[in-house]
Parts: sequence; C-alpha cells; structure tokens
Amino acid sequence: MDVNKILTELRQEREQIEDAIISLERLARGRGKRRGRPPAWMKDAEDRKRQRATTTTPRKGEE
Repeated sequence: MDVNKILTELRQEREQIEDAIISLERLARGRGKRRGRPPAWMKDAEDRKRQRATTTTPRKGEE
C-alpha cells in the first residue's frame, strides 16, 4: 500500500471535482433572463402554439 500514490490520486480527483464545481457555478450564474428579441425559430413556434390554442373545434351537438 503506497500512501504517496494514494495521496497523489486523491489530489488529482480533488482538482477535477473543484473544476466541475467551478463550471457548474458559472453555468448557474449565467442563467439570467435573456434580453432582446427572441430568435425567429422560437417566435414561429410560439405563433403556431397560439394558433392551435385559438382555433376551436366544434363541440358535440354544435355543428
């Protein structure tokens, strides 16, 4: 059992974990609401959703 080897491996793992934590913190910080006009594909999707919501289907007995 080589204690120095174990310590070296644990230090490497700690560095990787710290890097992962930093990356996740950066992602969490950058999740604010976007400003400006939405992309065209997003606007088109919203328009299609609105059209489906506003079109009515006849109810039973109302034709």
